[in-house]
Amino acid sequence: METDALSRMKELVASLDEAARAYYQESREIMPNEQYDRLYDELLKLEQETGTVLAASPTHKVGYEVLSELPKERHEKKALSLDKTKEVETLQNFLGNVRGVLSWKLDGLTVVLTYENGTLQKAVTRGNGEFGEVVTGNARAFRNLPVSIPFRGRLVLRGEAVIRYSDFERMNAESDDQSKYKNPRNLSSGSVRQLDPKVTAKRCVNLIAFALIEAEGVDFGNSMNEQLNFLDRQGFETVERVIVTAETLPAAVHEFSEKIKTYDLPSDGLVLVMDDLKYGESLGTTAKFPKNAMAFKWRDEMAETHLLSIEWSASRTGLINPVAVFEPVELEGTTVSRASAHNISIMEELELGIGDTIRVYKANMIIPQIAENLTRSGHMPIPSACPACGRPTVVRNENGVKTLFCENPDCGAKQIKLFAQLVSRNALNIEGLSEATLEKFIDRGFIRTPGDLFRLRSHEAEITTMEGFGRKSFENLVAATDKARETTLARVLFGIGIPGIGVAGGKLLESSFGGDLETLRNASEEELAAIENIGEVTARDIRAYFNDPLKRAFLEDLLSEITLVRENRTVSTTLEGKVFVVTGSVEQFKNRDELKEYIEARGGKVTGSVTSKTDFLINNDTLSNSTKNKTAKQLGIPIISEEDFLKLSGDR
Repeated sequence: METDALSRMKELVASLDEAARAYYQESREIMPNEQYDRLYDELLKLEQETGTVLAASPTHKVGYEVLSELPKERHEKKALSLDKTKEVETLQNFLGNVRGVLSWKLDGLTVVLTYENGTLQKAVTRGNGEFGEVVTGNARAFRNLPVSIPFRGRLVLRGEAVIRYSDFERMNAESDDQSKYKNPRNLSSGSVRQLDPKVTAKRCVNLIAFALIEAEGVDFGNSMNEQLNFLDRQGFETVERVIVTAETLPAAVHEFSEKIKTYDLPSDGLVLVMDDLKYGESLGTTAKFPKNAMAFKWRDEMAETHLLSIEWSASRTGLINPVAVFEPVELEGTTVSRASAHNISIMEELELGIGDTIRVYKANMIIPQIAENLTRSGHMPIPSACPACGRPTVVRNENGVKTLFCENPDCGAKQIKLFAQLVSRNALNIEGLSEATLEKFIDRGFIRTPGDLFRLRSHEAEITTMEGFGRKSFENLVAATDKARETTLARVLFGIGIPGIGVAGGKLLESSFGGDLETLRNASEEELAAIENIGEVTARDIRAYFNDPLKRAFLEDLLSEITLVRENRTVSTTLEGKVFVVTGSVEQFKNRDELKEYIEARGGKVTGSVTSKTDFLINNDTLSNSTKNKTAKQLGIPIISEEDFLKLSGDR
């Protein structure tokens, strides 16, 4: 029995870890909240029963380790997550005889802000609770964040970066089908973690302060609420809140639950914090939770219905996604009839079958999900043929999660999605080739290979007579393809759809290999994995891509029609031959990428690790005991601040 329990615990850890990776690292959801909570609670119960906790257990981890190109920094004070409940009675017992502050639990991205002498100095995402990403330049682009405040001491606070539903709906209405966003939480997370603050500025991100961590020399009368009132006076928008006791708590929770129906900020529940600061601090923390606060998650409105079918939708990557179709029901004021079934593992866990009686809800009152299957017939055949091309499908099992794939390289769905990415704004940037237009061109045989994008002139007669196309639109399209003939390696690497390589990853590979595609194509898995922020899994995917004959042919056909260029950013040669490593947060530049570009434009080179070949380590905290500082000291390599660096480069 103990062996069975341990085996189940391993399965649960793998499933929860994959969901956490998608949510925290990639800003997407692969598992409904209800499902995650149920699996989490099952794991917690097994740990309590067996007395065993696996090293990777999410019950002892906070958030997920960040893996982007943004600089990373350790939090001075760990940003722990909160214990949770769905029972008001549990909240009352937790509060006991003391007063509490009840507020919204906002659903965005937590950011820790530091002000010195009245000026915003640093903004760091929560990350995994111990390390976060430095997003100072992006924080300055938040719509409502004061960058200068009256208080002149050191001030540290936490807030939630969120996007209002009204702004989210407007942005989706203005975007094309390829650019629509799933929900405000994903959009706000992606916006805050942008490498370009200009993008953040366009996304209407707001910062709602919910906790004050430090304010030198200020007496708050031992009250958390007074801390938030103080932040109000400094110009911050703070979270809506009320003071409660155990007796008044149920009525306050009910009032919040009524407000959320029309509330413009995304919220997935409430937070109750003890108002007495000293008492709350005396309670201490567990490895994961502070003991002075608890989250309350909504009991979602449920509806019972019958499963009519499962629709399977093929994607660019070959993944075939199941969507549950059920008899329409009213939820949170709207009619819903479809919900993602996520993957085969979740379908099997729910034992779904046609005609089953299921209970559905809207996660966070927004996204339709299946909560449970009451009849559990399990009569749901998995398609043996791809719905798009009719070729055989395969079931893959990765880390205990089963998914359905089409491996046909010529699958129409794969081709349309792949070409849509290839012509997108961050890849070849060919205007006028929407997904709908690509589908028409592929169906008619105008586009079969990537090089065909640049050979549309040979189909001029047919295209100009198509509905929606005339002479002018055709000429504009051809002009756009001609303009795209000269492009960068980074754009190509993103466009060809290598798993794990996004916009930032393409730039990183271009930079790491000096824009030389041949060197990249011949790089070993070990060489690729050694690149900072690539890692073993992505390295394996890159190597597999270039080893695949069909994918090599796809790329070669594209290269036959385009010219790869590198942007000439050379400004001077003042840093010619010098090798730099950059660590810690930056102050004179928007982010470390901008500093890297500055160095390269003056003839220097930036690497990720301190070695004997390094000339300078740039770190504003020259006295820190970080690993890179220690290595630099051991090797006798100068550690310089940004100010020293600018003097070295001749710009000071």
